[in-house]
Amino acid sequence: MRNAYNYIFTNLFANENLFQFFFTFADMQSNNILIAESGSTKTDWCLLRNGKATNYKTQGINPFFLSQGEIIDIFEKELKINTDKILLDKIIFYGSGIANSEKKENLIKCLRYHFGIRNITVESDMLAAALATCQHNKGIAVILGTGSNSCYFDGKKMAEKQVSLGFVLGDEGGGNHLGKKLLQYYLYGILEKEMQDAFEETFKLTQSEILESIYRKPFPNRFLAQFAKFCFDHRGHYIIENIIEDCLNEFFINHLIKYKQVWKVPVHFCGSVSYEAQDVIAQLCGQYNIELGQIMKSPMKGLMQYFK
Repeated sequence: MRNAYNYIFTNLFANENLFQFFFTFADMQSNNILIAESGSTKTDWCLLRNGKATNYKTQGINPFFLSQGEIIDIFEKELKINTDKILLDKIIFYGSGIANSEKKENLIKCLRYHFGIRNITVESDMLAAALATCQHNKGIAVILGTGSNSCYFDGKKMAEKQVSLGFVLGDEGGGNHLGKKLLQYYLYGILEKEMQDAFEETFKLTQSEILESIYRKPFPNRFLAQFAKFCFDHRGHYIIENIIEDCLNEFFINHLIKYKQVWKVPVHFCGSVSYEAQDVIAQLCGQYNIELGQIMKSPMKGLMQYFK
């Protein structure tokens, strides 16, 4: 199957006239816009048809980790949009792993192949968070999901952005950072017996299985991030509270307070960790004298509002 995909990408998309002929009928339908917001773990999709919204979900689509064939497999197997009956006018895809221009172009080719249109915009998930939370106003937008990221938005564009080093060197405050810290406490024997037993009952993993999943299997960031849920399911225990606060404080120190605008504009937060730990975020904002803006679990609702 992947050889077939490679043949199509090599021959069909290399011929501009053939490409245009192949997608002629895509221009017959208007007012159908598909918006996608993708992190490393999941992708939220929203189909806007004449002002009405239909939502879909698939696994995360990151072209840095996935081949073209794997991305198209996700479209075909998980995205329940009938492309034979619904002709789209435009696709706007916000995701991670597109800083590399080659990876970005690969994703665009996959979207063109599956949906049959040329009007496709691919931008970073960081821009999606900024548009959803800041709308047309100045502010700092933060993503705390599987990983972490941030930017200063000047009301029109991302004007400044702190470096993001990924789950090995960075992602402070993200789910994989919390998961990594929890695993360290478990494997080092720091957790109290009650919490140690709860961990073993929940996951039933040996040390060898944990290390193999991190160092040998695909998507170690997703593997680490799954343990963040254990932290949020056991809120109230002092060790868990320390893990959450320490990880979030690292994000504030290494990223947030480096923005010179941080004490002049509101700071907005997106992502599952932001949503689950909003009390800790509010506490830290108070400690650092930062104005807390909106907290959203997903930016999709804000994106829909922005594009209305």
